[in-house]
Parts: sequence; C-alpha cells; structure tokens
Amino acid sequence: MTIKSMHHVGMTVTDLAAAVAFFEALGMELEGKAHMEGEFVDGVIGLDGSRSEIAMLRTPDDRYRVEFSEFQTPDAVDGSSHAPINALGLRHVAFVVDDLDDTLARIKPLGGEVVRNVETYQDMLKTCYVRGPEGMLIELCEYFS
Repeated sequence: MTIKSMHHVGMTVTDLAAAVAFFEALGMELEGKAHMEGEFVDGVIGLDGSRSEIAMLRTPDDRYRVEFSEFQTPDAVDGSSHAPINALGLRHVAFVVDDLDDTLARIKPLGGEVVRNVETYQDMLKTCYVRGPEGMLIELCEYFS
C-alpha cells in the first residue's frame, strides 16, 4: 500500500482569526470553517471532551491545505512553538510565492518577521524563513525564470 496524496498539514493555534488572516495574506484561500466536538472527534484525536474551531485553507492551485485548530477544551499546551529550526519535530511549512518582497510587505503588518535574512542563491532562488502567528516558521521561496 502506498500513499495516494497529501491532504493537509494541521497546526494548533490560540488565535484562529490571526492565523487565517496571516495565511490569507500569503495568498491561501479559506476553504471553510467548522466547529468540532463529540465522540467521533475525541476518538480520532485521542482527547476526551474536546471542543475546537477549525479552519481549512488551500493553496490557489488547490493542491495543498493547511488546517488550523483552536481548542476551547481542553486548553492548548505549549508545544515549543518558538523552537529554533534545529529542534526535533515538524518545524516549518514552505510556500512558493510570485514576489517575495511583496509577500513580506503584506504579512509584516500581521506579525510576519524575517528570521534573519532574505538570501539569493545563484540567481535561481530568493528565500527566507519568516516567523508568523504564535512563532510558527514559514519558508517563502521565489524562483527566477
């Protein structure tokens, strides 16, 4: 048995609206929002009595999705959201953008901060890491034709 495709990456946040606004500024499109609770959800995620709000966003090409969850119960726990890139575990999500400078200008008012530098590699690629809402790491890449 092999994987057919990747459906989404999930992230837990404390401010769903801020996460959605940030990723919409990156160019993702809101696919939908939902309230999640009940025996089925508890069975899947392994938390009894859970209640959360979720939002699913998709890339403009409809190939990739990011799901954000904001838990009302149980309370969210810090999973080292501000950990450096060399910490074990899922550390960043990467996106290709049309214009890196424009993208950075759009996300700066929403808390997007370049980790260190915007770097160019051999006139092929301009890239950087950005800290977004709640410290999440996002890699942005602009490829040159």
